[in-house]
Amino acid sequence: MNKSKRVLVVGGSGFIGSHVADQLSHAGYKVHIFDKVQSRWINEDQDITVGDHLDQSLINSLVSKSDLVYHFASIADIAEANLDPVEAVKQNILATTYLLDSCAKADVKRFIFASSLYIYSNHGGVYKSTKLASESLIEDYQKLKGLEYTILRFGSLYGPRANKFNWVHNAIWQALTEGSIERDGDGQEVRDYIHVLDAAKASVDVLDDKFKNKSVLLTGSPSIQVKDLMLMIKAILGDKISLNFHDDKIKGHYGLTPYAFRPKIAEKYTSHTQIDLGQGLLDTIFEVYKSLDEAGEKIAFDFDVEENSN
Repeated sequence: MNKSKRVLVVGGSGFIGSHVADQLSHAGYKVHIFDKVQSRWINEDQDITVGDHLDQSLINSLVSKSDLVYHFASIADIAEANLDPVEAVKQNILATTYLLDSCAKADVKRFIFASSLYIYSNHGGVYKSTKLASESLIEDYQKLKGLEYTILRFGSLYGPRANKFNWVHNAIWQALTEGSIERDGDGQEVRDYIHVLDAAKASVDVLDDKFKNKSVLLTGSPSIQVKDLMLMIKAILGDKISLNFHDDKIKGHYGLTPYAFRPKIAEKYTSHTQIDLGQGLLDTIFEVYKSLDEAGEKIAFDFDVEENSN
């Protein structure tokens, strides 16, 4: 693998995108981030362009200087996509098409796309539909234009740098600031959680030729019920919080499994080293606690926190 390759990371200022950018830099690639906002985590050896993902001229310019393109930018919140389907189609499908077309013309070696487990589901609303459409377009560009690709279907991501749309981050924030976690539903929903660092490392591993023109499933640890994850958070915090479930179903989200029968099957990839779910939650709790402390926010209860030195 040629580590001198230039990599464009679209959406590299965000949660998963910033971690993948870091892993690419660590692996020796020359990373250029393209996003709507400045990155809070950019490294000295990374470049960044801030601009509109629908700016075709800018896209063509950036892609023409790239050997590989990762695409993480999208409206990723189901509720937000359902609220404004037109904008979701623009940001999730049209922007992807602009990138694909530019990559094909520039003879980019591989297009790596962030998709979701929701493509298997009857749930997910407009968000799911945009991911399905994008995957179909990616496959068509390979057949028609010869653009090589790898599609990454992520499970439920958690870990450092998460934003307000990440449920685990929000649950921990609520636990620390309010002394409770509120959850719509009964907590029996099943999720496949994967730590963002594991996902980021795997996102670089898939540059191996064996993942060329493949869809790859990245789901991390064994499936777990949401209520059990909430109980883990409660235990880590010394049983000092309450867990409250509400009868309302979570609109647009799947329950026991995302899978509905479809002919497309992805190849599951699991790296040799994975972050344990409990350790990952502990690290995430510390990060949220630290950010609250730095902001002068009041913590709902007293407990001793020590940063993990590992």
